[in-house]
Amino acid sequence: MLSFESDYIQGAHPEILKRLLETNMEPVSGYGSDPYCESAGRKILDACECSQGDVFFLVGGTQTNQIVIDTMLKPYEGVVAAVTGHVSVHEAGAIEYTGHKVLEIPERQGKICAGELEAYLEGFWQDENHEHMVFPGMVYISHPTEYGTLYSKEELTGISRVCKKYNIPLYMDGARLGYGLMSRDTDVTLPLIARCCDAFYIGGTKVGALCGEAVVFPGQGKGIPSHFLTMVKQHGALLAKGRLLGIQFDTLFTDDLYFKISRNAIEMAELLKECFREKGYAFYLESPTNQQFVILEDTELERLKKHVAFSFWEKADHTHTVVRFATSWATAEADIKALKGLLKEQT
Repeated sequence: MLSFESDYIQGAHPEILKRLLETNMEPVSGYGSDPYCESAGRKILDACECSQGDVFFLVGGTQTNQIVIDTMLKPYEGVVAAVTGHVSVHEAGAIEYTGHKVLEIPERQGKICAGELEAYLEGFWQDENHEHMVFPGMVYISHPTEYGTLYSKEELTGISRVCKKYNIPLYMDGARLGYGLMSRDTDVTLPLIARCCDAFYIGGTKVGALCGEAVVFPGQGKGIPSHFLTMVKQHGALLAKGRLLGIQFDTLFTDDLYFKISRNAIEMAELLKECFREKGYAFYLESPTNQQFVILEDTELERLKKHVAFSFWEKADHTHTVVRFATSWATAEADIKALKGLLKEQT
């Protein structure tokens, strides 16, 4: 059974497992105060070109989004996000569970634009009843988006300018950040993200780690929420054996491993696209990253499901379905060739 269901279906990169074994019996301090977390943090800040920043390690993406958003917002504030944003749709109301509303605005292939964001914020402050409303206290974006699309340098800097104008932080969900950075069609870099965002995270769970996300506060804008570590523990998310995350990220950010394995996912995605195009399949949209959205006729969907795993995305019409095929750091060219052999010519 082939699987293109997601980018976290395998365990971890062999080099990470090797380092975990090598360091397994070393006694080190807990809660992220160990030398591996310190080393990983330094390497990440060097890659971001923001030596004045701070890095914290958390276990998963939803946990990270919930904690960062909750701790950076005041009780009466909500977070602005695309109507298709991950926090809007696929996090089971985790943000609302903390008492903060997700304030949805329109999207274009998963992205928000600076102009519509500014119009929304201006409209809020011009509303004479805004004291009776949920205040927009933060802007959330993901890069790549839920649709595998990417913000350009111009788009990201434009959103950042609007956030600075209205004095609210910009937060980037980077669950698949490595795949965005290694796309052939991007002009966005880690240092640019660090300059534009008040907080962001570098995803490990979907990019070669067993688990883990690295939250970066670049030292700009409002900076770290007060007593952030204490708040992480209050949320039940402070890992006693923080070394498990530090070792993984220290390994990922040694000799550019994070970027090398991310590039593999992009190269495999390009091969995957060629296979579908050669066979005449239609795409829902053009994604420059590791998530590819294909429109399948429903009988073809049922046939393929017997041989390969992929994700339902949404119905295209009564007889067609949009599905997602995802490559990862571990996808091999042999997987793509095997998939190609399963595809039928489309007319």
